[in-house]
Parts: sequence; structure tokens; C-alpha cells
Amino acid sequence: MENLDSQVTEFLIRAKKATYAGKGAESTSSRPKSHDLQYSEGGLTYIDTYLGGERFAGEEALWHDGEPFWTMNYVGRVTGENFSGDFLKEALLKVPADNPFRGPEHYEDGGYVYECEVSGDTNWFSGREIISLNGEQIYECLFHGGSIK
Repeated sequence: MENLDSQVTEFLIRAKKATYAGKGAESTSSRPKSHDLQYSEGGLTYIDTYLGGERFAGEEALWHDGEPFWTMNYVGRVTGENFSGDFLKEALLKVPADNPFRGPEHYEDGGYVYECEVSGDTNWFSGREIISLNGEQIYECLFHGGSIK
């Protein structure tokens, strides 16, 4: 698969909402101290695995009938005080179908502001998300990925 079709994109969004963003249960750790979350429907499987907490790195990937076809790597860190993981998950629940990578371009609530910029499409992309509180950046995450063969 090259660019994700609408059915795969809809699956990816459901998977994201059912796992990390939706506070889903972790599956068995695939590596020492990794956090792993998995979601499957029919022949499609989504796995998100990451290491760390305040400073973290991870990968989301998609498989069709056991064959990997899409991946996204990410690395991020908390850079200021009063970071809210709940606010981040709230923003990630709003993942848009036209950019199904992280959260929306802009979201705010209670003084927190989430912003996400993406270049490219599901075949080959990179992006950055930040969270600010009262005008001060307190979190950043870089991500990139695309289709794989």
C-alpha cells in the first residue's frame, strides 16, 4: 500500500483512540521496560511501542495480514512545568482524517494550547507538535514516517 486509503485511515484513527489517546490497556512489553499498545480489526493490526516518559521515543506501525506497510517514529520531551498528559491525550483524540498522525493543527483548553505542523502525506511525512501553557512551551514531539515495503 502506498498512501493510506480511507478504510485504513479510519482504522488508524480508531486504533489511536482505543490505545494511548483513549487510555487503553497496555499489552505485553515487547522489549525491556517498553510500553506497548495494540489494536486489531479483521486483517489489520496497529502497534504503538515506546520507551520513557518525560523524555520518550517510540513507533506506531500498521500490518495487513501480518505484513508491515506503514510506520511513524516519534521522539518527544517535556520542556517546562505543569505538563498535562491528560491534555495531550485529549488533543490526540482529535486526530484528523486528513492528517492521521498525531492531533489537530490547533486545540486549546484551560490555558493549554496544542499545535501540530505536518509536511507531506501518509506515504512520506514529517511533523512537530508542541504544547504551551500560558504562552510558554512546555512540551515538544517530532515525528516522521510513511509507507514501507
